[in-house]
Amino acid sequence: MSAPTGWEGILAPGENIIWQGRPDGAIVLKPRNILTVIFGLFFAGFALFWMVMAASAGGGFWMFGLIHFSVGLIIIFVAVFAGPYRRRNSWYTLTDRQAIIASDLPVLGKKLQSWPITTTSTLSLIQGPPDTVVFAEKTKRTKNGSRQIPVGFERIEDGREVYRMMRDIQTNAAARDLLAAKKDDAT
Repeated sequence: MSAPTGWEGILAPGENIIWQGRPDGAIVLKPRNILTVIFGLFFAGFALFWMVMAASAGGGFWMFGLIHFSVGLIIIFVAVFAGPYRRRNSWYTLTDRQAIIASDLPVLGKKLQSWPITTTSTLSLIQGPPDTVVFAEKTKRTKNGSRQIPVGFERIEDGREVYRMMRDIQTNAAARDLLAAKKDDAT
């Protein structure tokens, strides 16, 4: 069987797409985002206070505070809108072997990332609604070392069904591994 149109050269021979979907693009504030918004408010608020005090002294020196005020507003804007924007420009695909996340973002361009679903893949379902199915982790470098970031199909309506499909893929992978081990033992 040939790959569906647009998937030529991406899927392995015999690999089949079993689910495709898109994440919910709603604005959701998580605790981390709320802390960032509070920081941005403090940053912009202090800059506004400084500008008012500098303006009362006369002259145009107060305008230097606009830079800091703008940075504070940008921090707030990114904390609230970056996640939903990223999700609105993402597409999810699950095959009988791997999970694929496609995105098309300004500056970063089009990106296609895939993670194999194996017997060792740690799967978790974060119940919503909408649900999130986590199937991998990636390491993000920070100035103090690194931290693990969960990777998955975020905020999908049929998360329980997708989670069940991934568990089935793991079961089938275990059966394939067992069959391959028996073949190796027989030779």
